[in-house]
Amino acid sequence: MKTGLTTVLMLVFAAALSAQERERVDGIGGFFFKAQSPKTLAQWYNDHLGVTMTPQGSGQEPWTQTAGPTAFQPFAANTKYFGRPEQMFMLNFRVRNLDAMVAQLRRADIKVDVDPQMYPNGRFARLEDPEGNPIQLWEPKGRKQ
Repeated sequence: MKTGLTTVLMLVFAAALSAQERERVDGIGGFFFKAQSPKTLAQWYNDHLGVTMTPQGSGQEPWTQTAGPTAFQPFAANTKYFGRPEQMFMLNFRVRNLDAMVAQLRRADIKVDVDPQMYPNGRFARLEDPEGNPIQLWEPKGRKQ
């Protein structure tokens, strides 16, 4: 009996130690996708969402995210959540103040649909970039500043 208990305890300890020592990624280092007009689309993201363009030379700084939660969730291949059936991804950007961001985008004549429901994890709005890629804006609950 003692040997069996010792073996079980050793296996539990080894599994816990293994989970602690396992390497994991620190975050998303980039998001790369095809576009009909890459420079124009990069400029749109820069101008309207503040996602600065990728540096092309030394001395330039890339866009830096504010620390916070990131959802990573595969969806079923037949989901309608992203819009068009052929759409393979949807960007979700965290925002400090959804109302202010929506007002800014609407002043630039960008159509934005605000979801009126308050979810346990916050508020959401949807828009598309000029090439029709879906974008979701997310104000995490308790984050408004």
